[in-house]
Amino acid sequence: MEEWDYSEGFWRFVIGLLLIFLAASFFGYAYSLHNPENTLRIVRKLAEHIGSPPSSDLRTFLRIFTNNVSVAILSVISGLVFGIGPWLIMAFNGFVAGIVVGFVTETGRYSFTQTMLGLVPHGIIEIPALSIAGAAGIIWYREIVYGEGKGAERFKRGMKKALTLLALSVLLLLIAALIETYVTPKVSGIG
Repeated sequence: MEEWDYSEGFWRFVIGLLLIFLAASFFGYAYSLHNPENTLRIVRKLAEHIGSPPSSDLRTFLRIFTNNVSVAILSVISGLVFGIGPWLIMAFNGFVAGIVVGFVTETGRYSFTQTMLGLVPHGIIEIPALSIAGAAGIIWYREIVYGEGKGAERFKRGMKKALTLLALSVLLLLIAALIETYVTPKVSGIG
């Protein structure tokens, strides 16, 4: 089995994607404070997209897990578009998260602390997992463009690396979805 060297930028990409998410979440939070009307429209659209909460914890878990895995797969595939897709996906998700946090705290329904407790327990696993998926897409793209050998070899080698990282991401997303479904509501008092 071919050994893979993580010095290819993997950690740099993961950390960069995490930083993009955090920066975008701060922008989203600030946006929500300065544009309450637009924020309300965005949150309503988001609520329409998400729909009402499913009736059972198992359905909630499956909805969260499948949504996050879909984002991870999209992030890997979007990495093939000049390596920029994952950056845009993380920025978008961070911005939306910031808007939601700003909206929820500004409406006074939940305190900032409660809101953070509603995000942090699963978010400390979920966001890095999505960053790993994004890094996988970037690495696949970079292997195709900068790797050694013929095009088909580079594509397959990059795909193998990306799928290995995607598998790790999916495992972490499974854990995050379990925490989000069964732990986060109890810790935060939101559920």
